[in-house]
Amino acid sequence: MPKASVKRLIESKKKDLIDLVLDIEKYPEFVPFCYDAKIYENENLDDSKKIIADLTIGKGLFKDTYKSDVFFDKKKDLIRVKNIEGPLKHLSNTWQFLDKRNGITEIIFDIDFEIKNKFLNSLMTISFQFGLEKIADAFQKRAEKLNSKKN
Repeated sequence: MPKASVKRLIESKKKDLIDLVLDIEKYPEFVPFCYDAKIYENENLDDSKKIIADLTIGKGLFKDTYKSDVFFDKKKDLIRVKNIEGPLKHLSNTWQFLDKRNGITEIIFDIDFEIKNKFLNSLMTISFQFGLEKIADAFQKRAEKLNSKKN
């Protein structure tokens, strides 16, 4: 099962980064390997937010859609994602956001997943860290671009 963690210091307000991660329908505009996104449910509660969404991801000929349950804990500034259905046997990822100094936010992204297809799972394991770094780069660049538009 591929498992990894990425930490980044990003020049952006914590709230803006959280909003960026929760804006799932915009992922195809900037996230590598993401072709489509669809929100089915978006429930905003006092202390949390719950989103049910589909993401179509892939590379080359391999594309598939999976449905996920996204839960944002507003008190802890923590986003947890679990798969509901699709090609993934298991998916669990978390986004943690920590205020640092002078408008810098540290994000910690942990992911653990397994694809039902054993062949594809073994292929993903080989290139997983590289792909994760590209995705983290994409979020960082998007945050910096949105931040520069505000200034």
